[in-house]
Amino acid sequence: MLSKKIGVGVIGTGMAAKPHALALNDLTDIINVKAIYSRNKDKCYSFAKNYDFETANSIQQISENNNIDMVILITPPNQRLELVREFSKAGKHILMEKPIERSTTQAEEIVKICEKNNVMLGIVFQHRFRESSIKLKSLIDENALGSIYSVQVNIPWWRDQSYYDEPGRGTYERDGGGVLISQAIHTLDLMINLTGPVEEVQAIAKTTSFHKMESEDFVAAGLKFKNGAVGSLMASTSSYPGFPESIVLNCDKGSVKLESGTLKINWQNNKVDEFGETSGTGGSADPMAFPYDWHKSLIKDFALSIISNQSGFVSGRESLKVHKLIDGLILSSKNGNTVKI
Repeated sequence: MLSKKIGVGVIGTGMAAKPHALALNDLTDIINVKAIYSRNKDKCYSFAKNYDFETANSIQQISENNNIDMVILITPPNQRLELVREFSKAGKHILMEKPIERSTTQAEEIVKICEKNNVMLGIVFQHRFRESSIKLKSLIDENALGSIYSVQVNIPWWRDQSYYDEPGRGTYERDGGGVLISQAIHTLDLMINLTGPVEEVQAIAKTTSFHKMESEDFVAAGLKFKNGAVGSLMASTSSYPGFPESIVLNCDKGSVKLESGTLKINWQNNKVDEFGETSGTGGSADPMAFPYDWHKSLIKDFALSIISNQSGFVSGRESLKVHKLIDGLILSSKNGNTVKI
């Protein structure tokens, strides 16, 4: 039993807030939600009533509350920088939705601000917390699969035009890009966590005729990894009606497929192992069609990291790796050249 629960403030009540709220209400043994805030007062009060939270009248009311140890930022990327400055100076640890910011330069600034103010920064990459992801990471760390020789990443998702009709969505000004930074970033982060860093990419990023939007809704790329493996990537929000994303690793001792929360291993000796349970991941027209269990595990990990004063599972600095990969993919498409990461 903890002597003191972690006090939490929540900023933002948009589409991505629901799994956070459900998770927080399942973690009352270690967490006490002190207040939530949104610029839309009516939406904030309605959200607070649904989940039995208290509301705050301003950002300052949360930053000045000595009973709040950490804040969860669920705002669009273009609203993050000033919030991070405010809360880090007040000594609040920060857990924020992906991406860190719209560009790697801005993301690096946020990481440095948190490090300067000695507060923890965690990023919501919940796919790392799936049972199947944890199992595969363990097998790789134990060298049970041997060397990774090739990688296939497929993210055939779908978004209706109505999704991109929301003001700012899919724009560089608000989101920093399209399918890569808003959707594929989850799978790419998980890929890097499993395979190690990508060294070189050659990509094409385009907007298909399915959507009217500023940024890309389709990306295809070849990848070269630092460990010598090669790979392919396809990421899309133009694959109707939306299909499960997958990561395939072809290794010395067998091939593995991570898909929709399940892990299937085809060993070279013809044995087959399967782990996990099939679940939605948000690949269809409903972006929030997935369980909140992964958010729960991630938030719990971050809260316990504060208690133990140790870095959480997905730190801000660790998350810069996927930002740099996305930069490389976009730059390669723009210039028509191979780009080193």
